[in-house]
Amino acid sequence: MQPRWIFTLLIAASVGLTVTFMFIGLTPEGWDYALPRRGRSVVAIIIVGGSIAFSTMIFQTITNNRILTPSIIGLDNLYILVQTTLIFIFGTAGLVTFSQEANFLVSIVFMVLFALLLYVLLFRGGQQDLYFLLLVGIVFGTLFSSFSTFMQVLIDPNEYLSVQNQMFASFSNINVDLLWMAIVIVILTLIYVWPYLKYLDALSLGRDQAINLGIPYDRVIRRFLIVIAILVSVSTSLVGPIMFLGLLVVNVARELVVSFKHTQLIGASVLVSIVMLIGGTLVVERVFEYAAPLSVIINFIGGTYFIYLLLRGTKR
Repeated sequence: MQPRWIFTLLIAASVGLTVTFMFIGLTPEGWDYALPRRGRSVVAIIIVGGSIAFSTMIFQTITNNRILTPSIIGLDNLYILVQTTLIFIFGTAGLVTFSQEANFLVSIVFMVLFALLLYVLLFRGGQQDLYFLLLVGIVFGTLFSSFSTFMQVLIDPNEYLSVQNQMFASFSNINVDLLWMAIVIVILTLIYVWPYLKYLDALSLGRDQAINLGIPYDRVIRRFLIVIAILVSVSTSLVGPIMFLGLLVVNVARELVVSFKHTQLIGASVLVSIVMLIGGTLVVERVFEYAAPLSVIINFIGGTYFIYLLLRGTKR
């Protein structure tokens, strides 16, 4: 099927699911109460789904591997570590005076610094071996998780509940002020990265080929890693960590749109992500009746698909 028909179907599915999500089970008397809240959830889904899909596609391109995501290298665990540290230092009562916007900005700063550290460790000197990347990601992820667990054991049980709320994705309780701040940050990030998107097609060929084609490799990679850190921090700060969503939607988009053009692949990934999140939210609400969180379902399907990709790669 040609890409334009794929995009037409994905857009139709996105619009249809959005309309269904907005109006299902509503009577005209409940529109004033329910529609604004459902609208915020839809906007959050678009921001989160688009950010995760976009950042994962870029990360897979610059690492030249289809099974890696920013979550694998520990960015989600770093976010949980930052939130746990803030509660460990200030406590729940002290954290009330620490505004949501400041918390958001602190998370972004730490993730960007971590991305720059990864740039120094992984991409200086041409080290891009898959096993080295996985090893570094596992080490950092385990380190962040261990520090988080250590502080969670020491804090008050009531304060631990505040940390636990940050550990699972939720689209039902979204801070409106933080949502609008996230929209502004995502727009500014896209404006910042837009001039460099033209390099993605060449970067997918590998480091040596990209340099031979005249691309300023180090500068471009550094900017892409900063963008990845910002987008991941935006999505995790809004709804919490969703580990395998990026892996799932990007690989599904690659199967649907067989192309080397990243403009098409990124667009398809974003649409697939929106379809999965809105469709999954409807299933959780109407079928499971909130018995299982959406993040658990996505991580189960995505983790299974990750194992499938590993086995398929081993057979090849």
